[in-house]
Amino acid sequence: MRISLFYASTFGIIGVHLPFFPVWLKAIGVDVSWIGIITAAPSLSRFTILPFVTASAERHQVLRGTMIALAFVTAVGFAVLGLLRDPLTILIAYAVIACLWTPLSPLTDGYALKGVTRHGLDYARMRLWGSASFVVFAMVAGLLFKVIDPQNLIWIIVAVALLSALVGLGIVPLDAPASGPAPQERASGLLRMPLFLAIIGASALIQGSHAAYYAFSSITWQDAGFGGFTIAALWSLGVVAEIVVFAISPRLTLSPTVMVLIGAMSGVLRWTITAQEPRIEVLTAVQLMHGLTFGITQVGTVALMVRSVPHHMLASAQGYMVASQGAVTSLTMMLSGLIYARVGEGVYYAMAMMALAGGIVMAVSRRRLDAHHGS
Repeated sequence: MRISLFYASTFGIIGVHLPFFPVWLKAIGVDVSWIGIITAAPSLSRFTILPFVTASAERHQVLRGTMIALAFVTAVGFAVLGLLRDPLTILIAYAVIACLWTPLSPLTDGYALKGVTRHGLDYARMRLWGSASFVVFAMVAGLLFKVIDPQNLIWIIVAVALLSALVGLGIVPLDAPASGPAPQERASGLLRMPLFLAIIGASALIQGSHAAYYAFSSITWQDAGFGGFTIAALWSLGVVAEIVVFAISPRLTLSPTVMVLIGAMSGVLRWTITAQEPRIEVLTAVQLMHGLTFGITQVGTVALMVRSVPHHMLASAQGYMVASQGAVTSLTMMLSGLIYARVGEGVYYAMAMMALAGGIVMAVSRRRLDAHHGS
């Protein structure tokens, strides 16, 4: 229950941050090109600082302490950020916050999985509260948006971050781990496997095509006259669709390569429609496609990893995938800010091309991936 609550509180931060942090930046006078650069910071930290933080916490057996410390420092960091107004200063401060905040999710996963292996806990039941919390907190923030000046939206993020830190105090220490054999192969050998590179390349391109959506959708919806609750509802629709896909994925009989291809083609369609500045009715349907562009792509990618990567290297393989996604997403966010400043929602045509590129990578590798599974 305690780790479920921590999942809920940490994803609550994302639920208020992802839709409304760009709106806050715009409200305090930050130019859209700067917004693209600033919002790329968390993605950048995923392939630079994050792997070192998680590895160090694991090696020194201080997962719980690191989680609590980072949660409190994250809350303080966002509070300091709320006092800043210069774009360059905000970028520097936010980059530091991202380095401290983004490791929380993989650290929590690591802590939860130790509970699974040692005590037979149900990971899915714990993790589910994170996705559900995203929806709840996004909706609550949307309601508060009606009565709070956009320049004060940052303080909602600060409040939720502080709540998460306090919840973290309730996490119990882990039992002493059992010793295990040292790994016999270097994980870097994965980077010499063409099929593995195809998997993480396709995933990075398809998931990276969400960059403009993450950075600018709330701003464009606000400019279109949508209120805070409507913006939060649109974001929540996408997450609900994602949860549904995850829930029904065990019943799907499609091959993983087909799932990834469906995600890619759905991305081409979704971003092409989004570029047309659709009416709210069409936009609602488009948001439900998040279950395909993100959800089914993730399900297919993980299944391909399990099929194609030696089991004792799966954790390292996951790290490489997160790093590749972070690199592509951060670069795309920075470029999308420059494109958005010139052509507005026309930036989504570039996102459609990225999704198509990811689909092409998977299509080219599909026969070898399926044959590899068959062997």
